[in-house]
Amino acid sequence: MTTEERSDRIRPPEPTVPATIDESAPTPDPAGRSRDLTAAAAGALLVAVAMAVGWVIQEGDGSLQVHWPPLLASWDPHVGPGTPAALAVAVAVVAYGPRLAARLPWRRLLLTCWAGSVAWILSLALIEGWYRGIARRLTTKHEYLRVIDRFDDIGAALRGFTDHIVIGPPGNWPAHVAGHPPGATLTFVGLDRAGLGGGAWAGMWCIVLGGSAAVAVMVALRALTGEHLARRAAPFLVLAPFAVWTGTSADGYFAAVAAWSVALLALAATRTARHPAAAALGSGLLFGLTCYLSYGLTLVAALLAAVLVLARTARPLGLLLLGALVVPAVFTLAGFNWWEAYHLLVERYYQGAGGTRPYSYWVWANLACTALAAGLATVAGLRRTAVSAPAAVRGLLSGTATASQRLAILTLAALLALAAADLSGMSKAETERIWQPFVVWLIPAAALLPDIGRRRWLAAQAVVALLVNHLLWTGW
Repeated sequence: MTTEERSDRIRPPEPTVPATIDESAPTPDPAGRSRDLTAAAAGALLVAVAMAVGWVIQEGDGSLQVHWPPLLASWDPHVGPGTPAALAVAVAVVAYGPRLAARLPWRRLLLTCWAGSVAWILSLALIEGWYRGIARRLTTKHEYLRVIDRFDDIGAALRGFTDHIVIGPPGNWPAHVAGHPPGATLTFVGLDRAGLGGGAWAGMWCIVLGGSAAVAVMVALRALTGEHLARRAAPFLVLAPFAVWTGTSADGYFAAVAAWSVALLALAATRTARHPAAAALGSGLLFGLTCYLSYGLTLVAALLAAVLVLARTARPLGLLLLGALVVPAVFTLAGFNWWEAYHLLVERYYQGAGGTRPYSYWVWANLACTALAAGLATVAGLRRTAVSAPAAVRGLLSGTATASQRLAILTLAALLALAAADLSGMSKAETERIWQPFVVWLIPAAALLPDIGRRRWLAAQAVVALLVNHLLWTGW
């Protein structure tokens, strides 16, 4: 057997996604660039209006339950140990990110993006200092680490978990423990049992895994839309403004688990994985875990469905569903009832801030939070997504969708999940943190922006994160 024959035997199969190659690099279009700027300005205006109206409401009756609407934050201009590092990361990605994304070998690019994303998240967190920014964040009165000692007997804790969700009975759970299925808390119990107890280890867990979400999105994009678009999206994924809330909140960890579920399904559906069946099963396992990390992340199903539609196959569905049943089965046999807990959570939600925060404000102000978390470049990219949506649907139905149109479909699926979360009324405020698992799939829309001005758009992303982190204390 020749060397070439051996190479062919071990090379992963080529993608089977039927996409028209268009390289997805927008052609020079002055009118389009002007409209991009208009869209970004509209996003900034939405934030400004949400701030102005929010201040009027909050000063009037305090019903918003936030100090710096629409964000859960307070005014606190400051610099810190992470400031030089954050500036250095931002400058490096803006200056060299697009070139490296285009030239690095694929696997090295993935590792570089993971390292860059972690560096960005970590440096932003360190603006508050090690203790305030990382070690303390997951140990406050609302957080998971406050109840580690109540899980000495995990079986008993799971069987009695629903008894402590609503406010009233003695020993009710802290807000974040009550607000999530026990998979979230058990993650930190597991770290503690492994000798990695305390806020510092928990914080680094969320930062390092949260940074991998960018890699998962790139893997999925390469399988579904082609490598070119995935490379164009890479710098924007690294400099995502929502990194402010990834370091350190458990939602960054949740976003990574959900993203890898979607990525594995993309590899299975397009048969670009070495073992597609294992990828489909792994995707289901992670989706099942996702549903036991946060109730609202059942909406990730919209992204999984979009993957199957884009790949034009239902082949992985059986193994996906089989894998997705494993975690629910384990928790159910252990005595935890997901549906009962969710209904009790709704009651708890309206006992607290959710009962006073006005839906009429948050149903649109949540979108202002999303504009900040996603960044103005993403808002501009979403304009291009909206414009291409009709053609993308037609191309999908006919099997002739281009790479950029396929990206538009994936982005629309994320927007659908966001809309469902928004309209449910169970996401009033704090969505800059809570919606990370969906917002990470909006960021690649920036890949549709033209090369002209691309570094300026990247700089705009970094500026949003740096201003928020230096001017406000977000508490996450």
